[in-house]
Amino acid sequence: MFHQPTNRRRFLHASGGGALAIGIGSSLPNCFLQAAESASSDEDRILVVVQLTGGNDGLNTVIPYADDAYRAARTTLAVPRSEVLAIDDHVGFHPSLRGMKDLLEDGQVAVVQGVGYENPNRSHFESMDIWHSCVRKGQPRTDGWIGRALEQFTGADGGDVPALHLGQQQQPFALASETIRVPTVKQLEAFQLRGSDSAALRRLLNTPLTPAIEQSDDDLLGFLQSSTQGAISASQRVTAAAQDYQSDIDYPQSQLGEQLRLVAQLISAGMRTRVYYLQLDGFDTHAQQGDTHAILLRQWSDAVSAFLGDMKARDHSDRVCVMTFSEFGRRVAENASAGTDHGAAGPMFLCGGGLNAGLIGDPPRLDDLEQGDLKHSVDFRSVYASVLKDWLGTDPDQVLRGHYETLPLFAKS
Repeated sequence: MFHQPTNRRRFLHASGGGALAIGIGSSLPNCFLQAAESASSDEDRILVVVQLTGGNDGLNTVIPYADDAYRAARTTLAVPRSEVLAIDDHVGFHPSLRGMKDLLEDGQVAVVQGVGYENPNRSHFESMDIWHSCVRKGQPRTDGWIGRALEQFTGADGGDVPALHLGQQQQPFALASETIRVPTVKQLEAFQLRGSDSAALRRLLNTPLTPAIEQSDDDLLGFLQSSTQGAISASQRVTAAAQDYQSDIDYPQSQLGEQLRLVAQLISAGMRTRVYYLQLDGFDTHAQQGDTHAILLRQWSDAVSAFLGDMKARDHSDRVCVMTFSEFGRRVAENASAGTDHGAAGPMFLCGGGLNAGLIGDPPRLDDLEQGDLKHSVDFRSVYASVLKDWLGTDPDQVLRGHYETLPLFAKS
């Protein structure tokens, strides 16, 4: 005989014939529908974070094609000068970044060069923890920088979904908060929660969570029970918007493309969510980097450019900023396996309609390295501070637990 948690899990994942099912469809979960009952104004801005996990090779992303030291250090991996998508007379995009180049020409990309932090750590886990928490090793890490920001601008009504993580990966620590729970939806197929038997759903949601459920991967159910009062009453307005959602934009057939299309659907449906967090894995390119890196860059560029094209067509582009980062760059010199090893500084990218487009900061110097790595010239927390203050409208000093100078990333309204 099944005990209560197993029955509840089976009930949620029933495939047919029952009162409730989670499956493929264009309807949205009621937990998200309730959050949209009071649509946000056009003044509310949205941050979409795309994490390039593994350590993106920034030197082959924004390429110093005019620097002879670049080709000397990368006899195999250097991108031919004739293939670089020139930004100016010195640097240009990887040829896979045609979508990003078009966005730049449309005034929708700001490239922050030489981003990193002092005494860089080349461990994936430690460096990512630093980026997520803004706290160095040895200091308490109880929450993440986005989690702290959510606490600053989230109301106390408990009905909003202030942030959402999409993907199969473990939820990024950047979203951790001591007071706000952020749901992770691991499969796009789980974005339909439908049912006509309100009483059965009410009994399910009112059943106390056991520790086994709280620690399981049943995050959507946990969020429904702990964070949403109106999960049972569907918002017909948002359901209809989701069902009627059509786009002339050709999103790429990739996981990131599908996730960003879903983000566009939620934004267009009037969601009050302020932060969406997505991840693209595979950037730990120690061997045979060339083709792998080109494919990954194309996936990222094509997905972001499609998303922003969709947002522009729906008059949302001035409300949306896509911020892309990686835990570190790669070494300047290629290794013996036609790849690159863990490095330090690299570029960050902000994309959207409210930016001061172009190159921000000085390009890193290849003739002035630190243990074979590029030196950083911009602290990543200065980028965060700029996003917090000038885009999300909250106090960066409190969120980042220190003062960091902001950058001229955003156009003044």
